[in-house]
Amino acid sequence: MVARYRAIADDLRARIDDGEWRPGDTLPGYEELTATYGVGRGVIAAALALLEAEGMIVVARRRGITVRDRRARRRIRRGTLVTRHPDRGYVMPAAAGPDEPWQVHGRPRRAVLPIPERPAGLLGVEPGTPVLRRRRVTSPEGEPPFQLVDTWIHPRGVEDAPQVAEASTGPGGYLDRLEEAGHGPISWVEYTRARMPAADEARALGIPPALPVLEIARVGTSAKTGRPVEVTICVIPADRVELVNELRRARSARAERT
Repeated sequence: MVARYRAIADDLRARIDDGEWRPGDTLPGYEELTATYGVGRGVIAAALALLEAEGMIVVARRRGITVRDRRARRRIRRGTLVTRHPDRGYVMPAAAGPDEPWQVHGRPRRAVLPIPERPAGLLGVEPGTPVLRRRRVTSPEGEPPFQLVDTWIHPRGVEDAPQVAEASTGPGGYLDRLEEAGHGPISWVEYTRARMPAADEARALGIPPALPVLEIARVGTSAKTGRPVEVTICVIPADRVELVNELRRARSARAERT
């Protein structure tokens, strides 16, 4: 026998899939749902928690129960080639095509904040050290937030290139300013892992706190000091992306002929 909360979750899921509620729509509140299904608030909460864990809805205290915009996963190839655009400066391996238009959600933010443990370890500073963070939320044009991008710039880099702390960093962005200040050519290493989102990351991306994310951390090392000068951490909802790698045969892996 199917537990009552699972049966309710199945019914709500089917109604969403049938288009009764579309992405961005708000479902009825707890009071109406308990009356509709004839159960207590705890059963409704369990059903909604199941749908939230699947990434189908977001339950927020002020916004209510909202249907997520679940786009098809983007297949991205995380290559190792850094290119240069005449207007934008360095172009890192990314989820976007070379000419695909992307948009920024809200206003990019910059502030000096106590750096959390993960970026602190990558940047080579003590957790809690005041560090400049540049934050932006982006997506392909017309889509909901796809990725949260935090760039942490070492205090030494800000001291050498003060413009990196301004709203407009000029042509080529903060990387060009750091290199002009003597840190170039910067070299980069990427680290990729899956994890759960922090509360502020979930809010910024409009995802349930129970939905895992893919974290791509890029560490930029200064040619001047031989130490990290900037760390960029990109966070993507796990249900929006899959990584693709083409495998190549080594000489030792040649097919046996019979």
